Amino acid sequence: MTVHFIGAGPGAADLITLRARDLIASCPVCLYAGSLVPKAVLAHCPAKARVVNTAPLDLDAIIAECEAAHAAGQDVARLHSGDLSVWSAMGEQMTRLKALGIPVSVTPGVPAFAAAAAALETELTLPGVAQSVVLTRTSGRASAMPEGEALANFAATGATLAIHLSIHRLEDVVSDLVPFYGADCPVAVVFRATWPDERVLRGTLATIAGAMEDGINRTALILVGPALSGETAVRSALYSTEYDRRYRPQTADSPFSSLEDDT
Repeated sequence: MTVHFIGAGPGAADLITLRARDLIASCPVCLYAGSLVPKAVLAHCPAKARVVNTAPLDLDAIIAECEAAHAAGQDVARLHSGDLSVWSAMGEQMTRLKALGIPVSVTPGVPAFAAAAAALETELTLPGVAQSVVLTRTSGRASAMPEGEALANFAATGATLAIHLSIHRLEDVVSDLVPFYGADCPVAVVFRATWPDERVLRGTLATIAGAMEDGINRTALILVGPALSGETAVRSALYSTEYDRRYRPQTADSPFSSLEDDT
């Protein structure tokens, strides 16, 4: 028996991995975060599976469900939204389960920032503009930000910021970032990326607060940075005709010209 922690993706039911789909289909018990995981994903569950919405449950109750499944020899599909590596609370559950001797596994999912970038049809990194993406948030009731992880510290790098769980503090976010990026810096707010009611708002640090619409709440991601403009005077060398690389040596004396073609 194993508790399989599964990243259920950002929202669209078909944005899960094949491994995730197969695990869900094989587990007689499914625990899912009902406030964020679409019910369409549950269509992969076996017909007689025990399906439990964990949104109203505390940690003890969730662990009790896993213990009961373990006693019955039943695998559990534990579904969390997005990817499990950030803000999933997977770690505290795994600590408890391992202490009980219950095996676990982890299957990654499509993260929200990637889904938001797809909705924008843009790269978050551009040569000569930004080569880093910072996944961060502002302090909330459930988790305070550690000392040193202020938005201003990240903004000082010029990286693209993917700011989660902070739409309710949009004006504070803008105030923190304008001194570093400037008022004309591009901003996008992506609400419920890949869900049927997805909404995308674009603007600048100067205009985005005024562009907000009713109903956009905690499930919105804020993306900030010059790379969102899509404009750069520098092209990647990867596809340059002058770039010497293993699969496209440019001269006879290239260090790559004598390598065996393993394509």
